[in-house]
Amino acid sequence: MTAAADQDRRKREAARRALELVRPGMKLGLGTGTTARHFVDLVGEQVKGGLQVVCVGTSKATEEQAKALGIPLSTLDDLLELDLTVDGADEVDPQLRLIKGGGGALLREKIVAAASKRMAVIVDSTKLVRVLGAFPLPVEVVPFGLKATRGHIERALAGLGLAGPIRLRGGSEPFITDGGHYILDCSLGAIDQPERLGESLSMIPGVVEHGLFVGLARTAIIAGAEGVQVLGDPD
Repeated sequence: MTAAADQDRRKREAARRALELVRPGMKLGLGTGTTARHFVDLVGEQVKGGLQVVCVGTSKATEEQAKALGIPLSTLDDLLELDLTVDGADEVDPQLRLIKGGGGALLREKIVAAASKRMAVIVDSTKLVRVLGAFPLPVEVVPFGLKATRGHIERALAGLGLAGPIRLRGGSEPFITDGGHYILDCSLGAIDQPERLGESLSMIPGVVEHGLFVGLARTAIIAGAEGVQVLGDPD
């Protein structure tokens, strides 16, 4: 088995473990990304078998996947609050702080997570880190005033002793989020104070959202070579 195939197998193991958290009648948030796709597939199998749930997708891609599988979809405007959201992460630390947004859906992912009674994160063991920041931190910004916003971000980072290249995702042909925004990927190396950084970024005009998810995840399900590890609330 190749390393990529083994990693994909572990992602599905984490997704299968998360399926144990689902109960009939739940209102579910469906995440975005390679690991979350496995969970959506598994929910689709259960729905075909008679499971009754209603779901909200965190991206257009997830909504399309769910529709193709026959999973009932609704909106947060109709449901207001969800019972459970299951999503992936680009990094997770032992305190269940996350970096998300590698797939470009961080804004909707955070809105859905914040509207959920519980958020469970599913990852393979390569995503578990001691300190966040090896994965570039995505910051979603409006296109207007991009250079000015970028300057504010650079100063906010410098104020916390952080430095590193900031790249516009997509370069000369910028990646466009579902909300019509750009993403700046900030390569910081190590983020010792994610709470302070998140607060600083949130105060900048032009910043729509950032990929630091702090205080949102209650459970992390991590699949590794020795099996599945659960951090936080297991049930």
